[in-house]
Amino acid sequence: MNLPPLSILEVAPAEQGRTASEALAATAATVRAADQLGLRRAWFAEHHGAPLIGSVAPAVLIAHAAATTPRLRVGSGGVLLPNHAPRAVAEQFATLDALHPGRIDLGIGRGPGTFDASVVAALQRGAAPTTDHSYRAGIVELLGYLSGEAGPPLLPGYRAAVQPWLLSSSTAGATLAGELGLPVAFAHHIRPQNTAEALDRYRQAFRPSRWRERPYVMIAVETVCADTDAEADLLGRPLDLVKADLFAGRADRPLLPPAEAAEVTLPDEVQERLRAYRAEQAHGSPATVAGRLAALAEATGADEIMLSTTIYDAAARRRTLELVSSLKLVAQSAG
Repeated sequence: MNLPPLSILEVAPAEQGRTASEALAATAATVRAADQLGLRRAWFAEHHGAPLIGSVAPAVLIAHAAATTPRLRVGSGGVLLPNHAPRAVAEQFATLDALHPGRIDLGIGRGPGTFDASVVAALQRGAAPTTDHSYRAGIVELLGYLSGEAGPPLLPGYRAAVQPWLLSSSTAGATLAGELGLPVAFAHHIRPQNTAEALDRYRQAFRPSRWRERPYVMIAVETVCADTDAEADLLGRPLDLVKADLFAGRADRPLLPPAEAAEVTLPDEVQERLRAYRAEQAHGSPATVAGRLAALAEATGADEIMLSTTIYDAAARRRTLELVSSLKLVAQSAG
């Protein structure tokens, strides 16, 4: 078994009946556990107006996480650039970098992060819809600020150590990451059917840059690990229901307790779609998860795996991290 370095993606999941303060406190505790377990990095997503997700302001969560952990790299997974002015993003992340030198990642992505058109309009202040051209131009502008090659300095005496990444779930995004010479974080947990072709395109398109001399691939994998396959199946059921809603084009359900989620019956065709999706992820006992992660690493050539652990109850999320981290330690000692 050969596992690459492991990291985590946090969305601050909102559990039914719990407050925003409780969700964010649980996320902070999960990130501290990741630091103690030796994971490489923790990233925070950007979503808006979703009943499931409390991670709406990645830069704020990064600041808190960096201040409360001694070692872990922290970053955005990602800042959705169409929602922000590139200069503002550069200044925020330069400030984070100056406070926590060498520990800050800036994952850049595309998309509104919400199903609500009124939220998009408010975030983007009525701007025209993002095109491929304007998205690329925004990234290039942002990279220019970070490198010091564009505009006035971001901070007096600042020397950038922020690591920019490009997030992708498609061949187009992966190709762009390669052309810009950036490491790519691929959303296998969202569109696993695109992973193989997109990573091939990324490697073919890669051009060395000031940011990376060689391609670097991190894949995000939905991971639920428990003592048995049956227990992991139960823990994964609340997120199954959320995905079933997404299949139907809506996002209006928080995470239910596993026992309550288990009582919900889904149509056969939806259940089959969920089974096919899970087969591409890493759900199960330690042995099952180890096999899935190792197989994905080998098939994709991933340099790193980011665990997406949207599980009801923070203790169960941390248990997943503990079990998967122990697999990594076993792999290291065996190697």
